[in-house]
Amino acid sequence: MIYLDHAATGPVRREALEAMWPYLTGAFGNPSSSHGLGEQAAAALEWARERVAAATGARPGEVVFTSGGTEADNLAVKGPALAAPRGRHLVVSAIEHEAVLESARFLERAHGFALDLVPVDASGLVHPEALAAVLRPDTTLVSIQLANNEVGTVQPLAELAALARERGAVVHSDAVQAAGRLPLDLDALGADALSLAGHKVGAPKGVGALVVRGRVPLEPVLHGGGQERGRRSGTENVAGAVAFATALELAEREREEHAARTDELGRRLVARVLAEIPESRLTGHPTERLASTASFLFPGASGEAVLLELERDGVISSSGSACAVGRTEPSHVLTAMGVPAELAGTAVRFTLGAATTAGEIETTVLAASRAVAAVRRLGHRG
Repeated sequence: MIYLDHAATGPVRREALEAMWPYLTGAFGNPSSSHGLGEQAAAALEWARERVAAATGARPGEVVFTSGGTEADNLAVKGPALAAPRGRHLVVSAIEHEAVLESARFLERAHGFALDLVPVDASGLVHPEALAAVLRPDTTLVSIQLANNEVGTVQPLAELAALARERGAVVHSDAVQAAGRLPLDLDALGADALSLAGHKVGAPKGVGALVVRGRVPLEPVLHGGGQERGRRSGTENVAGAVAFATALELAEREREEHAARTDELGRRLVARVLAEIPESRLTGHPTERLASTASFLFPGASGEAVLLELERDGVISSSGSACAVGRTEPSHVLTAMGVPAELAGTAVRFTLGAATTAGEIETTVLAASRAVAAVRRLGHRG
């Protein structure tokens, strides 16, 4: 099997498994308990918090562990808006992950906030002038992904964040896809908050973090015992936090080497697909992108049908986000980029991981060429 769906999830790193194992067995205490086992768990949780803070240029107290990227996005959008809003206006980009979009729409629907979706160009970029056009004196939050999960476009976040912060808005960025691929320093990015997910960097599913500056007020989304300094109630997932911190630290250590390797393989994949498959189109920005993400349109071929043909050949990929269960409508990311709905239905996304090889890229190109040709012959158009 050739696995090219790493943007959806990846295997757990052995180092992460080994790091978390003691906290699933002997050191299983509740970190809120005052006895020895609880204190041991609390110390492990703080160790993990320090590692995540170091990877993002934050202080340990600014790390809030969550159940994953979706919860982190929910807390990042709802928390500042509900805690102490300087206004009731939200701005998010039109190609955000559903966790951000639906959180903003909830605030609009249930709490009377006004919402503007800042448009993107045909490559998925948010231009500063487009953001400036929708900012208002009462804008309380701006949320713009660092790297898009479907097409891989990387935003000029520092420039965009500077505009938003001039207006006094809190700036959040969903950095789930960027972790392990791009630098995550809060100050360099100009962000007040970043969302992260453990399973994108080699930790198990079910753990993530919101890294949020201490000056940002945060209304909890989950209420209860007041864990995570009152920002996220619930018994902490100590083993998951340790695994996440271990995997993130390793991903950061290996980031430049990994990026150089995936850059080369990603460019090879794009060049070969465009050369071998007639009418194929790369989506996303041609250069300002995650090299590990390559999403194509294959006019005249249903993307879902192509995926089935690829899987028969042992190649696992996707049509876009794995987080929209049962979705039948075309990708909101592609339609926001101006891709017609019928053409958006032909999308296929390949995302590379650390173990991807040059041989797998060549095999994938041949399999994709056969798959698209077969689907076009059968008339499955998308």
